[in-house]
Amino acid sequence: MYAPDKVLHRGVLYVVATPIGNLEDITLRAIRILREVQLIAAEDTRRTKKFLHAHEIHTPLTSLYDQIEDKKSSFLISKLNEGMNVAYVSDAGTPGISDPGYVLIRQAIANAIRVVPIPGVSAVIAALSVSGLPMNSFVFGGFLPSRPVKRRQFLMSMKNETRTMVFYESPKRLMSTLHDVKEILGDREVVISRELTKVFEEILRGRVGEVISLLQDGVVKGEVTLLIAGKKKLLCSDDEIRVRFKQLQENTGFTRRDIIDTIAGEMGVSRKRVYREVIKAGDKLPIRQGSPVSG
Repeated sequence: MYAPDKVLHRGVLYVVATPIGNLEDITLRAIRILREVQLIAAEDTRRTKKFLHAHEIHTPLTSLYDQIEDKKSSFLISKLNEGMNVAYVSDAGTPGISDPGYVLIRQAIANAIRVVPIPGVSAVIAALSVSGLPMNSFVFGGFLPSRPVKRRQFLMSMKNETRTMVFYESPKRLMSTLHDVKEILGDREVVISRELTKVFEEILRGRVGEVISLLQDGVVKGEVTLLIAGKKKLLCSDDEIRVRFKQLQENTGFTRRDIIDTIAGEMGVSRKRVYREVIKAGDKLPIRQGSPVSG
C-alpha cells in the first residue's frame, strides 16, 4: 500500500507551518515530520533553533532566506534528488505567504519532486477568523507599498473591491496608512490585529476614524495585520438584472445556470431572485439550452 509520507526514490519536500507566536500552536504531525526528515531548511536558523529546542527536535538545520533562495534552492534540490527528505519552515506561519519558499517549491515541482503541505498557522487566516468582517470571500495583498505615493496608488486601485481586504503592515507606517485608507476608501470598517497569539495580543475593530483616535496617543509595536471591509454592493434593480442577463447571454457561451450564478455573484443578490426575473422576462429573453435551475 502507498504510504503518503514515505520516501519513494527521491526525497519529499515538506512545507511546514510553524507558530506565529505561541509555541503551542503546532500540529502533532508537524512535530513528527520535523523530527523524521534528514534536514530542515529555515528562513532564520537562529529563530528556528529556539522553536526546535522547545519541542526537543534535533534535526540538522540549514538556512534559506530571500537573498540566497535562488542559489540555495538548487543545493536542496540536489539533496532531494539523492533521496533526502527536507522540511522548509519560515520564521513564523506558513512558508511562502509573504515569506521565502516560492522558489524552492517551484524548483521542486520542476524536478518532479513531491511537495507535501503540513498545514498550520497563518497570520492572515488567524486575523480574518476573529475580524467580524465577511470571510466567505477575501483578497490578501501581502505588505502594502512602503512609499506613500505607491501606497496611495495601490489603495486607489482597490477602491471598488467588494471583498474583505487583508494586508500586512509595518507598525511604523500603520498610522499614515490608516489616514490614506480613510481619505481614499472612506470611513470603512477596519480591524487591526497586533501580536496575534502572543502575550500582548491586541485586536481593534471599528471605523477607520475611530481606530485612528484609539491609536494616535500611543506607539504601535509588533507585527500588524490590517483588514479593511470591502466596498458595499449597491442595491440593484430588477431591470438591471434583466439587462445583465441579456448581455451575458449574447456575449458568452454560458448556460442559463452559469449566467444566473454569475449575476448573483456580481450583484450580491440571491440566485432565486435572478431566476425569478429571468422567468418574468419570458419571451423578451429567450433562454439558451442549458441545465434547468430550480427555484
